[in-house]
Amino acid sequence: MQRVIVVGATGGIGSSTAILFASAGFRVALVGRSLDKVEDIAANIRSKGGEADSYRLDLMGSEDISEKIASIAAVGGVDVLVNLAGVASVSSLAETSLSSWRNCIDINLTSVFQAVQGVIPKMREQKGGTIINVASIAAHNSFVNWGAYSVSKAGLVKFSEILSLEEKINGIRVMVISPGAVDTCLWHDVDVGFDRTIMLSPDVVAQSILHAALLPPSATIQEMIITPSAGAL
Repeated sequence: MQRVIVVGATGGIGSSTAILFASAGFRVALVGRSLDKVEDIAANIRSKGGEADSYRLDLMGSEDISEKIASIAAVGGVDVLVNLAGVASVSSLAETSLSSWRNCIDINLTSVFQAVQGVIPKMREQKGGTIINVASIAAHNSFVNWGAYSVSKAGLVKFSEILSLEEKINGIRVMVISPGAVDTCLWHDVDVGFDRTIMLSPDVVAQSILHAALLPPSATIQEMIITPSAGAL
């Protein structure tokens, strides 16, 4: 049985991704800040006959993320790593506080760097694996008041490109999924100015992630940009 580690498993896309991978026959390791939430999702998976493990990990400024992810990979193995944790700071760059800036960079970019370093040794040892990083359309399009978020996601796309070049010799694929607006809690405090039902659903993004992971080893997706039919919003 293949195993996927889902980092950021308690968010809307994260929980949908974990459940979908389990339904496809993967053993799922759910990683999130709230142990109660990851255990609830794991229990849901088990109730449907799937296999799931839950782990608490705070990604905010932690120095030991790599070590903790490595221990998860060492115990149960890792065929796929999905990095989904994300936060946003919605304000102009001039008004963005240093703490908000650091929070975006730490969660959206640095924690992915750390998680990747946690699984690379195991994937190199087994001569293969897939890493899927979830970025955003904001990595390519500029949106007023989303500066810190956009910078962190643009960095994630470039990080993924370089990692792919470095690790393909080891049989490791690195892919990026960049969704447009997704109807998650990220938007709860944002006046979007449109009907949120036209956004992508977390399930649609999860399906894209699973599709990428299930490609044969001879194929890869450098980046998949998926937007609502109404546009980037």
